[in-house]
Amino acid sequence: MSRIQATFDKLKQHKRKALIPFFTAGDPAPALTVQLLHALVEAGADIIELGVPFSDPMADGPTIQRSSERALKHEVGLHHVLDMVAEFRRSNIGTPIVLMGYGNPIEAMGWERFAMRCAQAGVDGVLTVDFPPEESHEAFGHLQRHGIDPIFLLAPTTSDERIAKVAKQARGYVYYVSLKGVTGAGHLDLGEIERKIPQLRKHITLPIGVGFGIRDAATALAVAKLCDGVVVGSRIVQEIENSTEQNVIANVSKLVKELRSAVDKA
Repeated sequence: MSRIQATFDKLKQHKRKALIPFFTAGDPAPALTVQLLHALVEAGADIIELGVPFSDPMADGPTIQRSSERALKHEVGLHHVLDMVAEFRRSNIGTPIVLMGYGNPIEAMGWERFAMRCAQAGVDGVLTVDFPPEESHEAFGHLQRHGIDPIFLLAPTTSDERIAKVAKQARGYVYYVSLKGVTGAGHLDLGEIERKIPQLRKHITLPIGVGFGIRDAATALAVAKLCDGVVVGSRIVQEIENSTEQNVIANVSKLVKELRSAVDKA
């Protein structure tokens, strides 16, 4: 059983929802990434999505774009991110880590080598925004052979036909993008999420996480009532951006504790 499945199974037994924070590896500084990973766990994260810095993050709004730019100024690449996960794993063997990013860095490394390195480092899942399942059978085959869950995005515009196709290949959980737009957008439509989740559940037996546009505890609570996990990215990255290297751990921890408390009320 994968760490992701085990985490969701345990949460379900306790009638709790997953809190899944995101931040970009290397932001605000490479030396702080592993510290932030541990701080997120201590603050209540169940699964962590770790962004791989990329020069053209097309699905991300300005906040996460700037986080990639800051990490790239420190020359943080995919192999550094994998090393960071490996360091985290030396003292945490239970919290799932999902790498989230784009295909180019993986293509440069090669999917087979990437999958092998993910397994060695202790990565549990991979979400590549620009690699749709219809075009990626061989790539995701490498991941599955090494026990890595391929995780896919679904959107408000996704048809029943495509939901069914994704359901056949997805592992771990499915990430539902709650709005038509980029990360950090402010026009979250809870009614649309409430209408869409039953459509997804007709085809998908995996847990469903919802992200994009969740910016505070109240929204996190409302979304948690509708799905299995709440993904918070831009708000956390914004906290990192507005903090100093001296107080970033404390500030991010405080925010995640607030989100944890809200999600637990669901």
